[in-house]
Amino acid sequence: MVEVAEEHRVLQETVERFVRHELMPLEGAMLAREAGGGELHLTAAEAAPLLAKCRELGLWGLDAPAELGGADLPATALMLVQEELSRTIVPFSFPPESPVLRLLMAVANEDQRRRYLAPYAQGKIRSATAISEPGAGADPTAMATRAVKEGDHWVLNGRKIWVSYVPQADFTIVLARTAAGRDHRGITAFIIDRDTPGFRIEREIPMLGGHRTYEIAIEDCRVPDSQVLGEPGSGFAHMQLRLTRRRLLMGPMCIGMARRALDMMCEHASQRATFGVKLADRQAIQWWIADAATSIHACRLMALDAAVKQDAGRDVRTEASMIKVFATEMATQVIDRAMQTFGAMGVAKEMPLQLMAQKVRTMRVYEGPTEVHRMVVARRQLAQRG
Repeated sequence: MVEVAEEHRVLQETVERFVRHELMPLEGAMLAREAGGGELHLTAAEAAPLLAKCRELGLWGLDAPAELGGADLPATALMLVQEELSRTIVPFSFPPESPVLRLLMAVANEDQRRRYLAPYAQGKIRSATAISEPGAGADPTAMATRAVKEGDHWVLNGRKIWVSYVPQADFTIVLARTAAGRDHRGITAFIIDRDTPGFRIEREIPMLGGHRTYEIAIEDCRVPDSQVLGEPGSGFAHMQLRLTRRRLLMGPMCIGMARRALDMMCEHASQRATFGVKLADRQAIQWWIADAATSIHACRLMALDAAVKQDAGRDVRTEASMIKVFATEMATQVIDRAMQTFGAMGVAKEMPLQLMAQKVRTMRVYEGPTEVHRMVVARRQLAQRG
């Protein structure tokens, strides 16, 4: 049994109230915006009071280091926080983004810590990450973006795709090949500031659930040596820090959505009757509810177990892949059955269930598709027994 510290339970309750009182009242506006073809995002006017409330409640820089004004919370506490945030379809998170924060904390040099990590931890600047490419997808060895050294500068050329948040980002972490061949050890990470010449948004790509990603064109983009993140050739290895953190957080993200769907299913089943019988008294619905509660419980134990291991400094890449697969498939089934319980209303644009269904569908693709993670888990299991 994974024990959670009392102060972290108190934090979870604080976040639960924040979500209920501050975020859920905004869901109607978000649903209407997405139904009208708009992007599912908060306007500056909507976000400002939320950020102010975060500062008032101490919900800022939760896993940032104490020397930078953060709370330096362990992964176990962040799992609880993310679970509560994911119970709403309102796209809001407490600054800054944890995966990029952890990447900068691990590999940024002193100059980069001053210029990027410190203001990032304080929520003053935002980031994006550009990894995937047209034709490369989940295979980093097929990366075609190149960076060539010229004196004390690097010149980058290539294209990136499926990049989120880049219009709002003050800097983007870009992976590029700096050595010949297809070995991942020839990939380097670069920090590219907004408005750097040769780095531009080529097009916006509408995604499911009102989300937007972008294709980036990189043409003769010159950056100084000071923008190399970590050692040349170590970019892919360092990026695993961000990817692993992101995949672990997908566990509580899916738990939060599944919890919301289960709550809605139970409430509706207790009120709705068909042919003179309440849905709650029908065995099919009862089994859906039981299966959902059981799967959510199992997923939470997986997520907390991996968090405990990460806090202890252990390698949790395999656990992260397992969670990525199990959590997204679990949430897909729970949300789908909740939609079925509601009937036609379950697929209406004015209900949050359809947005959660679209979100979890995209989660089965990004940060590595399900099939790749199954392959990774199988290979590691076979290697251990070989």
